[in-house]
Amino acid sequence: MLIVPVENTINWKRPPWVTLGLMLACLLVFIFYQGSDPRLMTTALERYLASDLIELEAPVYEHYLQREINLEGESGRLEELQSFRQATAEDNRLWMAVSLLSDRQFYSYMQANQSLIWASREQQLWQSQRPPIQEELIEQLSANRVGLIPDELSLSSLITYQFLHGGWGHLLGNLVFLFLLGFTVEKAMGPGRYLLAYLLCGALSGLVYTAFSIGSKMPLVGASGSISGLMGMYVAIYGLRKIRFFYFFGVYFNYFRAPALALLPVWLGKELYDYWFAGATGIAYMAHAGGLLAGAGLVLILGKSWFQVKETFFEPEQDEQDERFTTSYAQAMGSLGRMEFELAERQFEALRQSYPDRPILLEHLYQLAKLRPDLPTYRERARELMAFALSSKQSERMIEVWQEYLAKGAAYGPLSAEDHNRVLFACLRNDDLKTAEKAFERLRECGDNTLASEACRLLANEFEKRQMALKARHYRQLLETT
Repeated sequence: MLIVPVENTINWKRPPWVTLGLMLACLLVFIFYQGSDPRLMTTALERYLASDLIELEAPVYEHYLQREINLEGESGRLEELQSFRQATAEDNRLWMAVSLLSDRQFYSYMQANQSLIWASREQQLWQSQRPPIQEELIEQLSANRVGLIPDELSLSSLITYQFLHGGWGHLLGNLVFLFLLGFTVEKAMGPGRYLLAYLLCGALSGLVYTAFSIGSKMPLVGASGSISGLMGMYVAIYGLRKIRFFYFFGVYFNYFRAPALALLPVWLGKELYDYWFAGATGIAYMAHAGGLLAGAGLVLILGKSWFQVKETFFEPEQDEQDERFTTSYAQAMGSLGRMEFELAERQFEALRQSYPDRPILLEHLYQLAKLRPDLPTYRERARELMAFALSSKQSERMIEVWQEYLAKGAAYGPLSAEDHNRVLFACLRNDDLKTAEKAFERLRECGDNTLASEACRLLANEFEKRQMALKARHYRQLLETT
């Protein structure tokens, strides 16, 4: 059974560049760096089958597997033993050779116990043929060079193993899940923190795997631990919010909604169950479990510091916002058309709280307030619209609103000296001296001598520039008495 979160859709206007980069890196590593692995393995098999090694090692391998099962408690290797015995009975030498060459733990066992396993002559034969194949070919395989080997753990291998894969199926499966989960987590955290969290989850996943595989020489490869970390981060980011999940069981699939974090113990329980009861499948269940815990832990413990989710993450996408705005705007306009002005005002005000960057809403609120010029709301809306028009360099609209207010609302609540002063400046920039003089008269009535003096000086200067001596003299005289 497969359960995957699918709450978000990708916004290709803002591509998940780090996720795409990680996918490309895995693909390039597989094609160009791991591309020599088939040739190395083929050469190793040819040399191995051309030698007498299979007759020497096959009986020892059966005994070795039996020992691992009985003495070391490796019950999962029982299936390997049965398969190897079947291949021996059928004389499937190629299958036997692959098994013998791939088990680095078995090679170490033979090296340590060769004097006990074989007589002197057989030991010399083994020494002359097997180590060269191992060192020149098997150890040069990418997994053995830079994979995560618990018995040879290094800091670099905790990173490099995440970019190696065991085959095209392994690679493509991981790339699909990396994309499905990665673009959401990258959007939530931002590129830098996302990349750090991804690599850190892979490293912690590798450490958990190593803790349960102490002494093993079998390499771990693949991005599965890192991707499990993304799954843990995904559900921890949403917490107890209900999100959508896709599930696939046999041939049946569907969607369901559930609290995101509730799926973490389900996934974790599945990995632990498979680790104990699934047998030898070649899947690193404990790496997956470690990745899940690492990803969820990073967000839940460090979610308010290093791995903090961006504030804008939970906001709907622009297309969704536009659709919501259009629906609500149509409802408000419908109320306006039915002349339900109070309802329309409440609807436009609610819209403005959610979409403060939409100036059309302020225009509607201003027009509604203008229906009752005797109320303080009209003065507030007029001042808001004048300030917006000034900031957006729509001076003509500001002057228009000012003139409307003087005609309808000034008798109930006069504007401030600062409002008239801003209008005066806008008029001077527009070369509208007639309206500027009206704004000056309103400014003088407010009793702010400082602003009035400065405005008077500006008008005098403007008229002098235009060689309008009478007007200039008039304002100079006013300046002396202000």
